[in-house]
Amino acid sequence: MDLHQLRVLRELADHGSIAATAQALSVTPSAVSQVLTALQRQFATPLTHKRGRSVELTDAGRALANAAVLVASAMARAQVAVEDYLGDLSAIVRISGFHSATVTFFPALAAMSSEPHHPPVECVDEDVSQDAFPALTASYDIVIAHRMSHTHPWPSQRLSVVPLLREPMDVAMRADHPLAQRKSLSPTDLVDESWVSTHAGFSPADMLEAIGASAGQPMRVVHRINDFTTAAAMVAHSNLVALFPRYTAGSPAGPAVTLRPLSGVRAVRNIDALTRPEQTTRRAVSVALDSLRQIANSLVESNSDYLAT
Repeated sequence: MDLHQLRVLRELADHGSIAATAQALSVTPSAVSQVLTALQRQFATPLTHKRGRSVELTDAGRALANAAVLVASAMARAQVAVEDYLGDLSAIVRISGFHSATVTFFPALAAMSSEPHHPPVECVDEDVSQDAFPALTASYDIVIAHRMSHTHPWPSQRLSVVPLLREPMDVAMRADHPLAQRKSLSPTDLVDESWVSTHAGFSPADMLEAIGASAGQPMRVVHRINDFTTAAAMVAHSNLVALFPRYTAGSPAGPAVTLRPLSGVRAVRNIDALTRPEQTTRRAVSVALDSLRQIANSLVESNSDYLAT
């Protein structure tokens, strides 16, 4: 049996006739009869009987109609419980982020979570390859993910995607490196350089492939380091170069490292918040997403003069 069948039986008990039941439900008497027939098939004992031209409930029918009231009450309580859950700002919002995002998003988000009318958050670092980010939404309410702009978009038919940043990737070098004298760098300017890059499958290693394709020869990667702090320290003490994200890596190694924008190739990565669509109906998740947007906007504003002139 289903809830609609039980409701029809309950209305029949309250209104006393198929015609009155049909009017109460805004359906035809024939539709009411069909529902009652389908419900009757599930029981060996009769639920209704005819008295003249009218239909009345048997004792079994009345017992089931009374049970329908209990079912309706339970469903109403369940609905209230769901609504309370969806509107609950005390529920913890679990958020994962890749390493450079954790440095810039998580401290500010943790501070916001201590404010009134903001849900508590649990922040977890998850440094995975780009194609593994969607699967993390099974374990977290929000997943801060990145992808290079030239790659396939996230599967929006399965995910809710909230854009946070479009982040340029800049070339990092020691402040006294010969290339630091230039205002911007093209792929051909970089073909003779030795690079510190991330592991394959992680940004910006995939961006180096595009740079190499534009220059007509691959870039020479001599070190594979996923941590930008370590990579910045290596760049600061050598003639190595690297690609650094403009906003989420912060000012790497202070004045010892200089950043220069790339020209002639699109070097931008998208930073997005991924959630499963049903999670966006929770008020706590919605508030946390708004906070992430605020942090992203402040990153862009505070780094407007980030590049050296």
